[in-house]
Amino acid sequence: MGDPQAVFIALVDPKSPTNVGAIMRAAGCYQADQVRYSGTRFERAARYQTDTKDMLSKIPLLREDDLLSGLPADMKIVCVELAEGASPLPQFVHPQQAIYVFGPEDGSLPQVLINQADHVVYVPTVTCMNLAASVNVVLYDRLAKTPGVAQGDALIKNSRDINNRLKVRKPAE
Repeated sequence: MGDPQAVFIALVDPKSPTNVGAIMRAAGCYQADQVRYSGTRFERAARYQTDTKDMLSKIPLLREDDLLSGLPADMKIVCVELAEGASPLPQFVHPQQAIYVFGPEDGSLPQVLINQADHVVYVPTVTCMNLAASVNVVLYDRLAKTPGVAQGDALIKNSRDINNRLKVRKPAE
């Protein structure tokens, strides 16, 4: 059956290595299990230039002609798009297993993917967001709505950069 909390990211024909690198970093920060992409534009560009935490060595980045092939049986398809009739992200309840499908930087998801989706959600912004920013917002929303997520100083100490040793000092009363 697979991991009951599996999270995949799917990118339809991304063009920017900057965005893909930032998405790989987000995938690591928010513990996504896999990133898939279709198309060939990304492969022609300089690869992974912003994957500064080397998530490529920890999270698979797979080129797939069919982004939805070989998914775990219980995995739900969640398209993220400014599509009429989509649900706003703040009210969305994330499925346990999900593949989040994002369109290209300069286009929209194909209607055939929208038609296959279990859910279509949008981030309620005034204008469209950058691809990597959209992935970050959706993964953060999933994390924020997950009960029992680790919090506190131990997490901060393990997550921060080696040059960061900041502490919040409470004012004297």
